[in-house]
Amino acid sequence: MGIVDRKQRQKEEVRASILDTAWQMVVTEGWHSFSIRKIADAIEYSVPVIYSHFENKDAILLEFNRKGFQLLAAALEQAKAGQPEPANQIRAMGRAYWKFAFENKEYYQLMFGLGIPKCETASRIPALEQFSAVIMGSIVAMVPAGQEPGFNPWLKYQSFWSMLHGLVSINMIRLTSPERPTNGETPHAVPSDEDPAAAASNAECPSPEVPADHHADLPLLVLEDVMCSFIRGIQADIPDPAHPENNN
Repeated sequence: MGIVDRKQRQKEEVRASILDTAWQMVVTEGWHSFSIRKIADAIEYSVPVIYSHFENKDAILLEFNRKGFQLLAAALEQAKAGQPEPANQIRAMGRAYWKFAFENKEYYQLMFGLGIPKCETASRIPALEQFSAVIMGSIVAMVPAGQEPGFNPWLKYQSFWSMLHGLVSINMIRLTSPERPTNGETPHAVPSDEDPAAAASNAECPSPEVPADHHADLPLLVLEDVMCSFIRGIQADIPDPAHPENNN
């Protein structure tokens, strides 16, 4: 190995060490706890060495943000791949989104710490485009070509994302409030596609029977209801050629 190659490998190793150390601080102490100085002390390098790899603390956070959206986009793509029908793809992606958020709270809280990312942020995170495309593909597929010229898939995508993020945020606040232990608990286990209840929901969006201990199940019941309402809203926008009198 030549000198140039060796230096490049060492540079990559230091960069990886910085990210690994920063992530451990995030997991153990929270997003607001780590600093360039703390990272330098932990890996036994000087502060200027850290700055030679990352312009500032925000640059490190951006790296984690990018990875978070890569993981989320991959989770949605995997969930979508198992469902041939667009409506069921949307439900599967909604469940995958919920599951990702509560199994990766550190990532999610960074990714959405200030709400849904703005356009200037999205331009710096390529995986956000992948995330958008995988959801919008299913939304567009629900509307047959030419049947609804005024249909706005971007608006529907933003609505779907906002509903999911709002529901996740409400429940994440509940789980991290002082009155409740933060032990990695999830409001409710997301039903798998093999789950009979999920299968029924996929088929016709029934109104779920509220169990006796409904508070524990309420977040997931709301999630399913929100997704069904969203899908019905799209279906209601599609003109029915067989019954034009019912079309707006």
